[in-house]
Amino acid sequence: MLSVDTRKAELAKLALDAGAHLVNDISGLRHDKKMASLIAEYRAPVCIMHIKGKPQTMQRNPEYRDLMGEIIEYLNEGLEIAKKAGILQEKIIVDPGIGFGKRAEDNLEIIKRLKELRTLGCPILIGPSRKAFIGKVLGVPPGERLEGTAAAAVLSIANGADIIRVHDIRAMKRISQMADAIVRRE
Repeated sequence: MLSVDTRKAELAKLALDAGAHLVNDISGLRHDKKMASLIAEYRAPVCIMHIKGKPQTMQRNPEYRDLMGEIIEYLNEGLEIAKKAGILQEKIIVDPGIGFGKRAEDNLEIIKRLKELRTLGCPILIGPSRKAFIGKVLGVPPGERLEGTAAAAVLSIANGADIIRVHDIRAMKRISQMADAIVRRE
């Protein structure tokens, strides 16, 4: 499945016209008021992501009173925007936004408490691949974060993730298949 990462309806339209299947909106459908109706018009799936602040400022001292409560509230508001625009529930994926306005400890807590997002009734996507929190924990640069990404991916699957967005496809596919075989076997 080919997706486009954008907050702009105009760019999403170009990508959908060129064959993209899914729109991943890091603003949770808040940046461009035309985005939700465009996605509904194309009947495309959408990933609604949580972000605290704007991309330019999101990492400047992000703080939470109730980390998961605030993420769930934000995603729920995005779900309401989507539904009002006519996007069907089965076309919606939610993403807690690892690394988007979160400190390292917030990202670790999100992975640990990922199941709480099940209350939203949507598949859960998470993108831990090579993120800064892994570098902080392990003390390694992005190119050396494979093992940390693997651990984060496996624990995300164990804690409820349905979709893992990664860079190292071959290794992560095998890791995910093994984790799924253990966690989701009948």
